[in-house]
Amino acid sequence: MSLYNIEINSIDGTPINLKNYEGKHILFVNVASECGFTGQYEDLQKLYDTYQEKLMVIGVPCNQFGSQEPGNSEQIQSFCTKNYGVTFLMTEKIDVKGDHQHPLYKWLTDKDLNGVKSTSVKWNFQKYIVDNKGHFKDYFYSITKPLSSKITRLLK
Repeated sequence: MSLYNIEINSIDGTPINLKNYEGKHILFVNVASECGFTGQYEDLQKLYDTYQEKLMVIGVPCNQFGSQEPGNSEQIQSFCTKNYGVTFLMTEKIDVKGDHQHPLYKWLTDKDLNGVKSTSVKWNFQKYIVDNKGHFKDYFYSITKPLSSKITRLLK
């Protein structure tokens, strides 16, 4: 299954066609507004601003870790815009693990689907990157900052 065939909606409910980002790397980040890592929104925006010609950052709200994303879509969008000036793409709130895991995160975390490795999402702000052809490249735990050379070297 191709990453580009997975269906997910934006935070305002409109369908996102991931195929539109073919030719760019995509960094998927499960985000939360009330987490110790929430300040990473600032660097995610800087990363997007710096590399937007070849990178799409997609924030994926999730309330599965410490109930740290309790808001609805409007509250999440307002928080991100007002506090961090977020202009990168945000999706609807989804589950990134467990019985109701969204197909996007099934693909990102299952070697049988992504062809590279199986992982589990440990906490908010875990990052998954795919290359400009939609191939899984790597993942990074929450402690890896968005502007880390571990991430930016993959964009060069």
